[in-house]
Amino acid sequence: MPGTRKLGRPTAHRQAMLRGMVTYLLENGSIETTLTRAKEVKALTEKMITLGKKNTLASRRQALAFITKEAVVKKLFDEIAPKYADVNGGYTAVYKLGPRRGDAAEMALIKLL
Repeated sequence: MPGTRKLGRPTAHRQAMLRGMVTYLLENGSIETTLTRAKEVKALTEKMITLGKKNTLASRRQALAFITKEAVVKKLFDEIAPKYADVNGGYTAVYKLGPRRGDAAEMALIKLL
């Protein structure tokens, strides 16, 4: 279930960080981050793509309430979501990259498929 990991941050900071990461992932197609963050971002990104597939005014407003850039919402509804019209879930993939050099945190690459 998404949203159950606290990631060592207060609620408002965690939500702002995840919103920014989802926006960046939809904008650029991939992010390199820690494994636990990648798992959280994956769940939220898949929800946003599912909203994009509905393509209603209500779903567009829900996406605008979460995603921080209007241009990314437009890209989501016009380019990204139509690619997944026939697919039920599994829009993103998380690849493990190994430990980070500084603190040995498990790193991962999250990509749109």
